[in-house]
Amino acid sequence: MTGSDWQAVFLTLQLAAISTGILLVIGIPMAWWISRMQSRFKVVLESIIALPIVLPPTVLGFYLLIMFSPNSAVGSAWVSITGSTLAFSFTGIVLGSVIYSLPFVVQPIQSAMEQMQQGYWEAAGSLGANKIDRFFTLVLPMVWKGLLIGAGLGFAHTLGEFGVVLMIGGNLPGETRVLSIAIFEHVEAFEYERAHWLSAVALILSFTMLVLLYSTQKQSLWVKK
Repeated sequence: MTGSDWQAVFLTLQLAAISTGILLVIGIPMAWWISRMQSRFKVVLESIIALPIVLPPTVLGFYLLIMFSPNSAVGSAWVSITGSTLAFSFTGIVLGSVIYSLPFVVQPIQSAMEQMQQGYWEAAGSLGANKIDRFFTLVLPMVWKGLLIGAGLGFAHTLGEFGVVLMIGGNLPGETRVLSIAIFEHVEAFEYERAHWLSAVALILSFTMLVLLYSTQKQSLWVKK
């Protein structure tokens, strides 16, 4: 592989790491809020969050491109603050990745929180622990498996992004040219050997993430036994 190919690999890992970190910051409180919601609109909110799972990536990428353009309210505000555009930038593909991978992080965490017994929360409250203490010292340790699965799925899902990143980021070397786009570029140019190498890297990374997730689940079952 050439230097530009390795650059695409490292840029993809950077994108996945940053996106996963942001997803955990916003996804954990979002999952907690939805898991405790009793409103009839809960199903609507869950459907909105899950929309990227079924929506074609190019459709999502198109609307994000419109939103990130300097002619939109969001895009023009970003240009006024930073002096640069969101579209065709690394920041833009990070935001797109966060939106695209949101359900893969929120849903496992929400499921783990909904399975947690309510009695533990109430018992800790009766002992004088406030809500913040209970959340960090009780809830998060009890749903660690859901957190790990959500983080792993979010990271792995970002590694394979193509349509969304291509629509809002294009193919700028060192800026938006991620692994999947580099593979597509090599195939278009009939550079199959380089495409094979990059595809192998993507396969190894994805497989490693799945092995780590499944092995962690198995270890937790062994501990319970």
